Amino acid sequence: MKPLLTEIRHNPLLWLLVFVPIVFVAHSVWPEAQTILFLLSILAIVPLAALLSHATESVAAKTGDTVGGLLNATLGNLTELVIALAALRAGQYMLVKASIAGAIVTNTLFMLGASFLLGGLKHHVQEFNRSTARLQAGLLFLATVALLIPSAVSEADSAAARFTQELSVGLSVLLIITYGLGLLFSLKTHKDFFGSAEHGEGDEKPWPIGVALATLAGVTVLVALVSEVFVESVQGAALALGMTPAFVGFVVVALVGAAAEMASAFSGARKNRLDLSVGIALGSASQIALFVAPVLVLLSYVLGPEPMTLQLWPGAIVMMIVAAMTASLVATTGRSAWFVGVLLIMVYATFAMTLYLLPPRS
Repeated sequence: MKPLLTEIRHNPLLWLLVFVPIVFVAHSVWPEAQTILFLLSILAIVPLAALLSHATESVAAKTGDTVGGLLNATLGNLTELVIALAALRAGQYMLVKASIAGAIVTNTLFMLGASFLLGGLKHHVQEFNRSTARLQAGLLFLATVALLIPSAVSEADSAAARFTQELSVGLSVLLIITYGLGLLFSLKTHKDFFGSAEHGEGDEKPWPIGVALATLAGVTVLVALVSEVFVESVQGAALALGMTPAFVGFVVVALVGAAAEMASAFSGARKNRLDLSVGIALGSASQIALFVAPVLVLLSYVLGPEPMTLQLWPGAIVMMIVAAMTASLVATTGRSAWFVGVLLIMVYATFAMTLYLLPPRS
């Protein structure tokens, strides 16, 4: 318990944990104050996501490279998954789909772009392993194609709802298989291809395994409880703040859920460990597309009021395709400078502004 308390004392981001009990008290006393509950739940999820990330890394550090890499890959987006599951149970499918598309675009453009910018301001030119970036960009492009098909077929052929549901289930299975084979390729059969291109400053000392596991379990429960409050309040708060659930999912949920990963990616870039930053950004985006999205489709048959499909609105598809193509272009260079980061951030800002001013039809 001492390492956990020490981390909380020295990490200003974790001081926001004070908002966790405040959320629960406010929810019981003022359940109708949806805007306040929405803002408080965001402030509570951010430090919980940071703790979840640190606990996952500590467990992974104790289990060896292969198991540790698998654990990091599997639990890396647990915050986004828990929030999406809460929305799934509530039947808010627009919020779920927007959070999926938003997480992919945010990680690919904003997280990667900000890492390039922050690292480039300190280091003139930085390098990263092109093999890792190309693999993640290729997986992301494959997943984007799979997510495009249900929407394209539905728009072009006026396909029946049952056909779209069956197609979504089949594609979900294919994506999960591809995700597993990608892990096997990068962590087992060809892991020698994926070393770092440079050596930066060392990692922080991991927590003891007992503390890490206890933190992982406890924080997951708290994230689930806070996510329930977040999902309950999102509709009322969105109307009060002039936002739609689509914008909230695409921008707010994506940024909040990835806050801890962004902190790690930005820190790695500043320490000239750009492989870490690229791996977190593109790896997280491809994991959302290949694992989280299809898992949510399959779980909707159990948890949701009705089955969910992979069909997205056209604007989200365009944004995801642009993000995947941008990742492919960046991956071929193996080098970056601060202005490359500016370009990526401007593309993301264009998407966010467009979605805010012209929200899609649900």
